[in-house]
Amino acid sequence: MSEATAFAALVELCERLRGPGGCPWDREQTLESLRAYIIEEAYEVVDAISAGEREQLAGELGDLLFQIVFVAQIAREQGWFDVAEVCEGIRAKMIRRHPHVFGTVEVEGAAHVVRNWEAIKQRERARPGALAGVPRSLPALLKALRMSEKAAALGLEWRETAPPQGDIARALAGLGALAPDVLAGREERAVAAELGEALFCLADLARRLGIDPEAALQAANEEFARCFAAVEHGAQARGVAVRDLDPGVQRELWASPAGGGTAGGPAGESPAPGR
Repeated sequence: MSEATAFAALVELCERLRGPGGCPWDREQTLESLRAYIIEEAYEVVDAISAGEREQLAGELGDLLFQIVFVAQIAREQGWFDVAEVCEGIRAKMIRRHPHVFGTVEVEGAAHVVRNWEAIKQRERARPGALAGVPRSLPALLKALRMSEKAAALGLEWRETAPPQGDIARALAGLGALAPDVLAGREERAVAAELGEALFCLADLARRLGIDPEAALQAANEEFARCFAAVEHGAQARGVAVRDLDPGVQRELWASPAGGGTAGGPAGESPAPGR
């Protein structure tokens, strides 16, 4: 089956599912009810990429593609547009956004492409502002990265005057100063602001280092889970609860080969849960 034939068959499938005699569940769906499924399928694609599973990736891409075609079918029923307009629209946009490929513009590298891309978006955008295109519903860490990228592409960089490392140090110092008040039930808003600033600065620093902060945090999450599982297993083997383990034993289990020993539990300190 050719690509065109396969895509046409998927479009026909969605139309049938929504049509008379189709699936009752599919016919009840709305754009609002599908939002969570679209997000979930997108994350499952990311998981498959991270796992390096080729067959799984093909399946997850299919699930995400189905959601896109299905949403386009609902839009067609509303008289808004159809999937052909979606395809032609993105094709035309990509041609406009790549004048160095489909036009006469010359670029010096990937960074130049990004600057041109943002400049073209600025000219095309109905709403003013470079950040208008950043989805409000993005996860906070990813949103911070995207905003930082867009600001940098338009020339807003800290450079020597206020490096993000200094901002991080100041934010963390502020957190330390506020901690006693927080413990006493005061200054919650202040500590939230300081913590948010530190997290944003870390996302910007990750961008400068060429690191995906979302992936870095996900890796740390997974390492933390491995370490915590080692502590849990050790507690179970001893017939006690994790909280009843001696702090020294907690540290030993956390640093064991099964644990990994770094995420949330630096050497010589109690693991994060015990702090």
